[in-house]
Amino acid sequence: MAEERSSLKVKVQKFGNFLSSMVMPNIGAFIAWGLITALFIPTGFFPNEQFASLVGPMITYLLPLLIGYTGGKLVHDQRGGVIGAIATMGVIVGAPDTPMFLGAMIMGPLSAWVIKQFDHLIEGKIRSGFEMLVNNFSSGIIGGALAIFAYLGIGPAVSALTQVLVAGVDWLLETGLLPLTSILIEPGKILFLNNAINHGILTPLGLEQVQQAGRSVLFLLEANPGPGLGVLLAFMFFGKGIAKQSAPGAIIIHFFGGIHEIYFPYVLMKPMLLLSVILGGMSGVFTLVLMGGGLMAPASPGSIFAITAVTPPEGMAYIANFTAILVAATVSFLISAVVLKRSKDTASDEDVEAATKRMEEMKGKKSSVAGALGASAGAAGTASAAGTFPDDVHKIVFACDAGMGSSAMGASLLSKKVKEAGMDIKVTNSAISSIPADTQIIITQDKLTPRAKDKRPDAYHISVDNFLSSPEYDRLIERLQHGVTEEQSELVEESEANAATGPEEDAPLLTEDNIFINKSFRTKEEAIRFAGDALVKAGYVEPSYVDEMIKREEITTTYMGNDVAIPHGTEEAKKAVLKSGFTVVQVPNGVDFDGEKAKLIFAIAGKDGTHLEILSGIAVICAEQSNVDELVAAKSPKELLDILNSK
Repeated sequence: MAEERSSLKVKVQKFGNFLSSMVMPNIGAFIAWGLITALFIPTGFFPNEQFASLVGPMITYLLPLLIGYTGGKLVHDQRGGVIGAIATMGVIVGAPDTPMFLGAMIMGPLSAWVIKQFDHLIEGKIRSGFEMLVNNFSSGIIGGALAIFAYLGIGPAVSALTQVLVAGVDWLLETGLLPLTSILIEPGKILFLNNAINHGILTPLGLEQVQQAGRSVLFLLEANPGPGLGVLLAFMFFGKGIAKQSAPGAIIIHFFGGIHEIYFPYVLMKPMLLLSVILGGMSGVFTLVLMGGGLMAPASPGSIFAITAVTPPEGMAYIANFTAILVAATVSFLISAVVLKRSKDTASDEDVEAATKRMEEMKGKKSSVAGALGASAGAAGTASAAGTFPDDVHKIVFACDAGMGSSAMGASLLSKKVKEAGMDIKVTNSAISSIPADTQIIITQDKLTPRAKDKRPDAYHISVDNFLSSPEYDRLIERLQHGVTEEQSELVEESEANAATGPEEDAPLLTEDNIFINKSFRTKEEAIRFAGDALVKAGYVEPSYVDEMIKREEITTTYMGNDVAIPHGTEEAKKAVLKSGFTVVQVPNGVDFDGEKAKLIFAIAGKDGTHLEILSGIAVICAEQSNVDELVAAKSPKELLDILNSK
């Protein structure tokens, strides 16, 4: 039952993300339309009849065509985008009195899916030299047929549906029930449905309202930064520990940057704060309805700057919108303050990290911007990579769901490091659905990496815990400059952390007696204790070191990839190290390390820098799967040691 709920949640999130992915790449066009409207319509800042003539065609033709093209391209690249635009023209002309945003969101992907099925049918069946002829005529014929279908059926049907939905919104406004939508919207945001709610549902309906009233309150139902601002202010004044320390920085990202995701972990640290954002949102919506607030176009991201830019100039719109933000923030702040002051526990680093992980589990994906909270506490993320590292790197892309706020921050951070390293590499950000074809390295949150691989399987993929954790970037920069692998970099970091000054007397770091062949274990703890006990028997460490190895594994897995695990002690374990050494345990059938099978276990104890060379050698060997397979197939300790020495 739990798996079914999780599967349903993922499907809902994926569908919502697909809807928003059709709108978000075109937000610039929406803003352009909103600014032209604000400036040049009769009630604008600078009334101009000629310039105002752009307003109608842009909302009737340009914006729906962009959505239809984008939706088609998401399904079947450029060819899908073209036929999506053709079919969208059918719904536009079929219902000229209604902006066909919903129609475009239907016909764009649907048309691309149809042409995609056709392409699969004729694949490999076209004579050489006739490809362009068949492709162009098939697009024209199928596109024309779909445009007629949209004109006769989809356009009128969507127009009727839109009118029903708009009438429903009007009813909520008339009855004063619109504030109740915050009961769904605010928790939905924390489930990472904010873009789906805002751009997949509210934006099309809001633009219909703009046609009638010149503004729409729907654009501020989700984008109002007030509820989140109130929570963060409460933590800044009444919070404790790292939550209090990180709140001011989060306020800047949230209120000015418009990335609302940053406050989600704070709410999840104290679930009672859901009441704060819900009531804050409701009070903000009530204020908007009461004072006649609203925007002329979507505010994306939900920054105070974006909201100001698309606020209509006439009447009391600015006062209404800013008052609604202030009221929402005040209500949220007061309730949050009460919740925090009545709470007796402190918000430690672990609380913030646990809340972030809880949020990620609810979303079904990693949070990128929320990693800033861990970064401010000095936390370092982990990384993994897949694919073949390119020889000549010229383009790196950070990819996330929307490809806007959070991935842009990660791209900015790495871009700075690339410039400081003196390399000419383009670093940019993108939505997963629109990763450029010439991308060589793609950086994503680990739970988003499978989707990125499906989109661009030929690229080199790096998975990270958060976009703001610099150690991953430092390892990448090192590899770009010197060809050092991530496995080497991690091992060297661990070695340096354990290293002390002064050389050790010459002593064997690895002997045949410390190599164990053809072992099997039920759990990774059992395997780690076996390897640790071998270190103790060999005189490398004191018995307490073994317990520290288990503690280190509880912090984060020491599985390195390529069937290799390298368990070792925590920082506290240094004092238990007598001399540097290794044990190697071969487990042909593998032992589970958090979902990964480790067939070769290197247990490490490092006292000084004399073992760095061997660590580097192990890293090089383990980076090649064929070398690991050879070690796993070794039949004796001597054979395994000879392989290590030969490599």
